Amino acid sequence: MLSKKKKIFVLIGMVALLGAAACLNIFLNRNTDKQPADGSNVTYGSFFETYRADRQSTRDQTMLYYDAIIANEASSAEAIANAEAAKLALAKNMEVELVIEGLIKSLGFEDVVVTNTTENINVIVKSDELTKAEATQILEIITTETDKTALDVRLIPVE
Repeated sequence: MLSKKKKIFVLIGMVALLGAAACLNIFLNRNTDKQPADGSNVTYGSFFETYRADRQSTRDQTMLYYDAIIANEASSAEAIANAEAAKLALAKNMEVELVIEGLIKSLGFEDVVVTNTTENINVIVKSDELTKAEATQILEIITTETDKTALDVRLIPVE
């Protein structure tokens, strides 16, 4: 078993690796924060693209963090089991979000972003406004695909 000093160095190394990944993410995505050359504002169309890119980047970093814990010889069996469970839960959430997004797009919406947390599901739909029938269809998809109720769902239309 590793000494306490070695465990501290390993933990500091993991935190440094996570910090380096965050800095690299900021450096590589620096151009997405700039205003367009024509002086116009960023459109909502780019909101969906930017959100997906940010979400994927964050998830990639989280997966790397879990992989580092799992691969580290200094990690306890409990830490490895927790990291594997968290990684599996994240993968399941990603799959649920992807399925729900696809099903909502099949209703005719141009774009949609879904976030699935332990408490609720947020649905951001590219639309001027949602009719009662559209909202009902979206809620039916979510309640069918998840264990959430209609009270756990937030529908947000954006133009």
